[in-house]
Amino acid sequence: MILITDGGSTKCDWIAIDENGNQAADKIRTKGLNPAIIEEKKLRKTIRKNLELMALVPEVTHIFFYGAGCGTEKPRLLLKTVLEDYFPQSIVEVREDTYAAARACINTNDEAAVVCIMGTGSNCSYFDGRQLHQRVDSLGYTLMDDASGNYYGKQLIRDYYFNKMPETIRLAFEHKHNLDSDFIKFNLYKQANPSAYLADHAEFMFLNKDSEYILNLIKKGIRLFTENMILQFKEEIDQGVPVHFAGSIAYFAQTEIFEVAEEYGFIVGNFVRRPIEGLVGYHIKNLN
Repeated sequence: MILITDGGSTKCDWIAIDENGNQAADKIRTKGLNPAIIEEKKLRKTIRKNLELMALVPEVTHIFFYGAGCGTEKPRLLLKTVLEDYFPQSIVEVREDTYAAARACINTNDEAAVVCIMGTGSNCSYFDGRQLHQRVDSLGYTLMDDASGNYYGKQLIRDYYFNKMPETIRLAFEHKHNLDSDFIKFNLYKQANPSAYLADHAEFMFLNKDSEYILNLIKKGIRLFTENMILQFKEEIDQGVPVHFAGSIAYFAQTEIFEVAEEYGFIVGNFVRRPIEGLVGYHIKNLN
C-alpha cells in the first residue's frame, strides 16, 4: 500500500492506494505539517494522534509526501525523519509542494510547464518534463507569498485598520471575522501558525466578488505574483509553455488570472483545486 499526501500549512490530505491502484481507505485529513514553521514536537503530535493514520502503519510500504515548507533541505529532512519514525517499514519520499502541483497539473509526464501554487501560501516553478526548477527560494509568508491566502488575509486586515475599505465591505468583514486588535495580535504573534490564520480571512473575498474593491485587490495580488514569480520564466513562456495553477485561491480566482494573463502575455493552462486528486492519478499510472 502506498500513502500519498498533499501537505499544506493549514491541512494535509492523505490517500491510501493498494497494489491494484484502488483507494484502500477513506481520505484522511490532519492539521498542516509544514516543517519550516511547525516545531518537531507538534509535527509528531499531529501524526500520532490521528488513529486512522496510525491504523495504516503495518500495511504502508511507501509514502509520497508533498508539502509546503519542504523545499529546503533542513525542514525536508526533519519531516522525513518524523515520518520514518512512525512508519518504520515504509520508504519515505518528501518533496516540496510545487512538485505535487506539477504532477497534478501536467497533461503528460514529460510536459514542460510553469506551475504555480496559490493556496495558504504561494510559489512557482518550471517543470522541464523531468526536473523541477526554481530560481528564487521561497522565504515564506512574511516576505513573499504574493496572491496567497495569507497575503490576501493580511491585505484585508490592513485595509480594514487603515480605513481603506468601502463601508459596506467593512461592515461585512466585521460580521465575518473577529477584528479586535488584541485577538489579531494574539493569533499573529503567540499562536503556532499565523500563516493559516491570515489565510482564513481570504474566503471573504470570494463571497464578495461583486465589489470593485475586492476585484482590484485580487488582481493586484495576481499582478505581483506574476511580476515576481511567473516572469522568472519569461524565456520559457515566450516559447509557448503553459502556466498551470493549483490551490483554492487560484481555483476561485480563475477569471482574474485569465485577465492578468492577457495583460502580461502568458498562456493559462490547467486549474487544480486540490492537487491530491491529480497526484493519485499520477501514482496509479506509475505504480510499476
